Amino acid sequence: MKLIVQIPCLNETATLAKVVGSIPRSIPGVDRVEVLVIDDGSTDGTADLAASLGVEHVIRFKRNRGLARAFLAGLDACLKLGADVIVHTDGDNQYPSEDIPRLIRPILDGEADFVVGERDIQNIEHFSPTKKSLQRLGSWVVRRFSGTAIPDTTSGFRAMSREAALKLNVVSEYSYTLETIIQAGRQRIAIGHVPIRTNAKTRDSRLISNTRDYIQRSALTILRTYTMYEPLRVFTMAGGLLFGTGLAIGARFLVLFALGSGRGHVQSLILAAILLLLGFQVVLIGLLADIIGANRRLLETVLEKVRRLESAAPPETLATSPKSPRE
Repeated sequence: MKLIVQIPCLNETATLAKVVGSIPRSIPGVDRVEVLVIDDGSTDGTADLAASLGVEHVIRFKRNRGLARAFLAGLDACLKLGADVIVHTDGDNQYPSEDIPRLIRPILDGEADFVVGERDIQNIEHFSPTKKSLQRLGSWVVRRFSGTAIPDTTSGFRAMSREAALKLNVVSEYSYTLETIIQAGRQRIAIGHVPIRTNAKTRDSRLISNTRDYIQRSALTILRTYTMYEPLRVFTMAGGLLFGTGLAIGARFLVLFALGSGRGHVQSLILAAILLLLGFQVVLIGLLADIIGANRRLLETVLEKVRRLESAAPPETLATSPKSPRE
């Protein structure tokens, strides 16, 4: 049983040594623990520091590509390196590496294939009341869209079995946290959560520089991911709303016309016709999107098989800095 801990980094020389040094190298049920650092275009020598710390594997991007790309590149590399379990943590030392055995226990016990670390959001001192409220709201929305019961959907401390990692893919270029949970729920991957601790704040979040921007990006990610897996439902609901509104306005016009006052409400008839046509067209788009969704599912199956073939290669044939096919 091989465990690989992947750590995406962007200028993390101040905290990387603490993160790597606290990773337990002996865990019950695990034969070997290795570390993979993804240097996402750092300019402070993060990759060199990782090598000097004895990190077994380092991927280095020449320029910053974002957290989602770093996560996906690390996932592919871990699969190629023969990982049976993959743990994802952050390079800013937000999550105590000492909690890794607790995080992977449901996977080792065969209870889950995807485990998310649940932070005690309400008692994190450096989280403002607004951020705590947004975390609760966002997690509730993701639970509704994903059909899961994950209480802390934005937590970056998570573990995956090899089978789960083979199935997951990230389309967003912003973050992986919300998208992967919705994917896991829609693909019926066994997903669970365990309580974890958090360390003291070491720096401001680079992902949330502006609250409004973060909300907009997160909402777009949730909607896009859900639409990818449930296109017919999304477009049918939107089309039905338009069609129903047009029908109501049309019925109102007919009632007024029957009462002899329809002449002054011709604009209602025009609006009703437009809404009815739009609603019908949106439903047709939903049918087309559902057909495209079927093709996407076939492509996901092909991608999973390609990953299996790539990861079947002997680990020793892989370069120190393996390249993801999506780089």
